[in-house]
Amino acid sequence: MAAKVEPFWMRKTLAELDAVEWESLCDGCGLCCLQKLEDEDDGAVYYTRIACKLLDLKTCQCSDYPNRRASVPDCVQLSASDAAQFKWLPPTCAYRLVAEGKDLPLWHHLVCGDREAVHVERISQSGRMLAEGSVAEEDWEDHLIFRAG
Repeated sequence: MAAKVEPFWMRKTLAELDAVEWESLCDGCGLCCLQKLEDEDDGAVYYTRIACKLLDLKTCQCSDYPNRRASVPDCVQLSASDAAQFKWLPPTCAYRLVAEGKDLPLWHHLVCGDREAVHVERISQSGRMLAEGSVAEEDWEDHLIFRAG
């Protein structure tokens, strides 16, 4: 009888993942690329439906991922060493889930094999986002969708 082998995200820490494993954790929801507002009183992070200027509003993919920091200098580069700070990520985010020792949801492409499941299950904001330049920054509060952290 063959031994059951746990998937890499369950048997490795984030720091033990190689670059391919790390990148594969991303479910492609694009939520981390939405503009956020932080409550100065309690530090809570509120997500808006306003997308970064590089985010494709339908596919939820960065239009220039390898060079994104050149045009969006404050784009956050997630790394395993920052895992303790992942509380601002959406509760569905695989990076956050793995950092918290949790398994991936059934709709995650590494579990179900379908990269479109994140959109079918409406985890992503595909088709429901607004372009960054279409909303004045002082009006972002009118477009809050959830609180993280």
